Amino acid sequence: MQNLVVLGATGTIGRNTLDVARRHSDKLNVLALTANSDDAGLFELCREFLPDIAVMADATGAQRLEARIKAAGLKIAVSTGVDALVAVAKHTDADQVMSAIVGAAGLLPTLAAVQAGKRVLVANKEPLVMAGRLLMDAAEQHGATLIPIDSEHNAIFQCLPAAYRCGVAPKGVKRLVLTASGGPFRETPLADLPKVTPQQAVRHPNWVMGQKISVDSATMMNKGLELIEAATLYRLPASQLDVVIHPESAIHSLVEYVDGSMLAQLGQPDMRVPIAHALAFPDRWESGVDGLDLAALGRMRFEPADTQRFPCLRLAREALIAGGNAANVLNAANEIAVEAFLKGQLAYTGIAEMIEKCLNAERQAVATDLGSILAVDAWARAWSLDWLKDGQRMTHA
Repeated sequence: MQNLVVLGATGTIGRNTLDVARRHSDKLNVLALTANSDDAGLFELCREFLPDIAVMADATGAQRLEARIKAAGLKIAVSTGVDALVAVAKHTDADQVMSAIVGAAGLLPTLAAVQAGKRVLVANKEPLVMAGRLLMDAAEQHGATLIPIDSEHNAIFQCLPAAYRCGVAPKGVKRLVLTASGGPFRETPLADLPKVTPQQAVRHPNWVMGQKISVDSATMMNKGLELIEAATLYRLPASQLDVVIHPESAIHSLVEYVDGSMLAQLGQPDMRVPIAHALAFPDRWESGVDGLDLAALGRMRFEPADTQRFPCLRLAREALIAGGNAANVLNAANEIAVEAFLKGQLAYTGIAEMIEKCLNAERQAVATDLGSILAVDAWARAWSLDWLKDGQRMTHA
């Protein structure tokens, strides 16, 4: 029986993780659940899974949750804040930690789990983008095991030799190819992109995801961040990392070997597949997802990624090549830009514009420790917010 901590339990990844856990209650015990502000959602999960601990990032939400739990007569300890998140991430009894907190907020608890030597299932890409080297060095030092949950990186992981461990350059690999659906605007005329609304941007054609990651998928910043993640997880340079548009989302990524072989992982566009793989690794568990019907699928298409249509992908690759603080700044500026777009404060095409200007403005000393990494993140967010205030940024629409 493995004790599981789910960081970000009420989000898409968290709920899919708990769906797999529900199917394997003889193998997994839910030790702790956390959420940001959805106290009602976390209460329902607590009532079903009966964790020992529930953590809310939001203090007011924690008070409401505690009242609900007390009224229901449940014996669940409720705590709040970053320190509480860190505490459950490194809990002595935790065997596996699902890291699914969206954005930079996931960095500290993820790092805590790694430093505690846990098996960490990494679903939020921002910690790897912000502080990838720090996390990988900590994993090696403390004996933690990292297993990627992103469908693309999990696909690569599945196509590498069985004994492979993240953080080491895989032998015999020529190239990693990340697939991308192309999102909702793959064929939209370029002249129409400035008029894109948040409602249109979050309607992904293949995947059901949260708002932020859906916008990232539309701009292909999601794929750009995955390029940076891949470089960190698999210790390969940008020259050995490619992206290809694959509208059907049946192939989740490919590994090309030096002998000309190319291995691909295929499956339904359902996050329970990589989640079940990671929870069970090195075994295999039923995920609740049917296999692909290849005859019904009929065909699979592949197209080059157009960086004119998807300038965020270009910016991410440039940040990867530049090194230093570029990936950290890219991530922070993107979070502010996407939030502004979702609130109607920034045009869709303004997302890439703001990120590029922030990258060009960055002159911080190269961050190598946690404190300086967080300082660069804070600088980029402050710069981005100032840029938004300086003018009417909806002029593109």
